[in-house]
Amino acid sequence: MLIETELTPNPATIKFLPGRTVMGAGTRDFATPEEAEASPLADALFGLGDVTGVFFGSDFISVTIAPGSEWAYVKPDILATLLEHFSANMPLFKAGSAAEISVPGDEGSFGDDPEDAEIVEQIRELIDTRVRPAVANDGGDIIYRGFDKGTVYLKMQGACAGCPSSTATLKNGIEQLLKHYVPEVTEVRAV
Repeated sequence: MLIETELTPNPATIKFLPGRTVMGAGTRDFATPEEAEASPLADALFGLGDVTGVFFGSDFISVTIAPGSEWAYVKPDILATLLEHFSANMPLFKAGSAAEISVPGDEGSFGDDPEDAEIVEQIRELIDTRVRPAVANDGGDIIYRGFDKGTVYLKMQGACAGCPSSTATLKNGIEQLLKHYVPEVTEVRAV
């Protein structure tokens, strides 16, 4: 089995591609070792010591390492852990655990006014069709969290969370796209 890797805009995060489906639907972000206990794979990756974040996408795993850690030393252990997991066809989540996947539309919005339903639908469609695929290419995901008085609230996950260029992506990319297609949008903020 060959596991390919791709650099992401976040120098602390690498995208690992095992050549098979990782998450059949949705995504899952693990920001702490306690959250990772729901997944044998995420738990094993956090157990390596230098890992501070794990993100499962449709066909990739993004791994974030701690400041001061060197990819040259950590990457072989991550690859070995991934290879062992996928070669043994181990489950992604522990039996009976609440996987808590992030599925678009299931993330629990805040601030949405029923009168803005048409605007919210346009925003969600643009995020799902234009933004999320591009962000997934960089090893992350972006989840719609709400629309209130012209402001769109988004949650960044995986390689995008904590990425040095995430503010530029939000303001120069996503905000401009949404403003262009949905004039009611005045601002985009990360939550």
